[in-house]
Amino acid sequence: MTPILAAVLLATTLQTAPPSISISPERAEIRVGETAELTVHGTNGSAMDASTVRWIAATPELATVDTDGVVTALNPGTARVTAVVGTASASTTVVVRALPVSRLDARLPVARPLAGQAIPLTVRSTDRLGVRVDDPELLYRSSDPDVAAVDPGGLLFARRAGTATIEVRTADGGAETSFQVTVAPGQGLRYVISPERTRVRTGDVVRFQVSATRSGSARVPAFPGWSVSGAGAQVENENGDGVFVAERPGTYRVTARMGEAAVVSSVVRVEERGHDAELVQVGRGPIGEHHSGDVWVFEGVDGRDYAYIGTFFYDWMKVWDVTDPGAPVLTDSLQLDARRINDVKIHDNNRLGIVTREGASSRRNGMVLLDLSTPAHPTILSEYTETLTGGVHNVWIQSDLDLVYAVHNGTRAVHVIDISDPSEPHEVGRWGIDNEQRSLHDVIVQDGYAYVSYWDDGVVTLDVGAGTHGGTPTEPAFVSQFKYPIGNTHVAWRHGKYLFVGDEIFPAGWDADKPIDARGYIHVLDMTDMDNPVEVAKYEVPEAGAHNVWAEGDRLYVGYYQGGLRVLDISGELRGDLYEQGREIAVIKTTDENTTTPNWSMTWGAQIYKGKIFTSDLNSGLWIAELKERPRIIS
Repeated sequence: MTPILAAVLLATTLQTAPPSISISPERAEIRVGETAELTVHGTNGSAMDASTVRWIAATPELATVDTDGVVTALNPGTARVTAVVGTASASTTVVVRALPVSRLDARLPVARPLAGQAIPLTVRSTDRLGVRVDDPELLYRSSDPDVAAVDPGGLLFARRAGTATIEVRTADGGAETSFQVTVAPGQGLRYVISPERTRVRTGDVVRFQVSATRSGSARVPAFPGWSVSGAGAQVENENGDGVFVAERPGTYRVTARMGEAAVVSSVVRVEERGHDAELVQVGRGPIGEHHSGDVWVFEGVDGRDYAYIGTFFYDWMKVWDVTDPGAPVLTDSLQLDARRINDVKIHDNNRLGIVTREGASSRRNGMVLLDLSTPAHPTILSEYTETLTGGVHNVWIQSDLDLVYAVHNGTRAVHVIDISDPSEPHEVGRWGIDNEQRSLHDVIVQDGYAYVSYWDDGVVTLDVGAGTHGGTPTEPAFVSQFKYPIGNTHVAWRHGKYLFVGDEIFPAGWDADKPIDARGYIHVLDMTDMDNPVEVAKYEVPEAGAHNVWAEGDRLYVGYYQGGLRVLDISGELRGDLYEQGREIAVIKTTDENTTTPNWSMTWGAQIYKGKIFTSDLNSGLWIAELKERPRIIS
């Protein structure tokens, strides 16, 4: 190589190499309410002009950052702050510590405990801003331990009639409080647990209760502390009830501690849950020349049944006649300007279909409305791209209102589109999280609520006509949000009092043309209190990753990617690890010789239609199965 050529190559490399920046300090630690100033340095180490820097707070609920790089701590946790200069970026960690406790308030749930009782002490800890501080280290002292004493966990033991003063203080001595307790005589206390004995299956939830009486008749409050023998079961205290569930069969003893010398217990005999069922393949619509996307099945206006399937990294929607589910017939393929047709939905009138577009060469994606007058050969009726140019990943059709809730990749908001005149759709509403780093994936509307899967921001529930929080179909109102540390909230489905929420995790550098080792599982949220969802159970298949779900009756159908199509028993109350409890009923792997990736299922989801289970596989197209269940005889 000549010196001149080497010099030219070096100059070219320097021009095209991405610039480098850094942030100081590399890690900051501040308390809630405090600030920290961050500085960006260029390649030469000098501080950069603040006007050239764009700051982003990845976790704005923990800390915000202004245009000058000043971080303000809002809530305890580990915040991430990123600086962007041109095409270069750098991030730093800001650890937000809680303020110390400045006030303690302690109380007992009863005014006069009875001698012999054990009563949980409630202590509320707040900082100087009045914000609650969770789980501070507390120390307890009684002026007369013979009357009442408190253990390190805050459990007060009433020992004999009399009066004592209980002192509570933080371990660092920053706050303290005290109160007086009067213990009444406790002669004649008697405790009864129910049920005293029971026989159940793994996964069945049993709610134990303890009743307390004094002198044989007068009811008194009971405050049981619950425990269970053995490692195959758990019991949780929920408003005084002992909520029991077992993952493994066996004999368990559930114990309620009522005082230092008072316990009652019950025996639970747990049998294997067991299911005599299998998923049987009924039919196939093989697509092995390209990857498939979502599927929707419906009865056309001609009285025949059809399955429409989108495509992944491809520009065709496939049309299958599935009137005979054992012998699907490909009747048409509709080509669109797209690199991905992720979602397919059909209006309840079965005359209008909607498919979503991503990656259009025109960069005007949006959604395409289909005329289904001849369902075997759908035609394009219209397109809507005006406010959805950035691409649409998923939609939900609210047929009775002629509205479409569309997930827009550009604004990362839910757009409400009026399709009452399908030839002229127009936007009538919009809702999105105020977070620059938000990522939106899915939406489903059920009974007046929209459940929006917002990836790292969790699942957001909106009032879109339920009327509980002032929302309307075109002006959604926030109800609640549930997020978990791992993020990747991908899909949600409401069924009864539960919301089944799936997270989707792909490995770095995944290739659609090779086996994808996906992860992620189903979180089960109790939505009894819509404002405060509570995670009560999970369904996690260790060797696979969850995708889309469908619930009907007491069955949950899950496309579990490389784990295949799986059916779960969701009867009764749900608690704990549903997979370990044996609630899984049947599995079928959706892979055969007609696939883009041999021997590797990538099951997309499920739809129950006329007694059959329809699903698509990313690698192999359409699958039709049936769940064959035989009655289980319990001895």
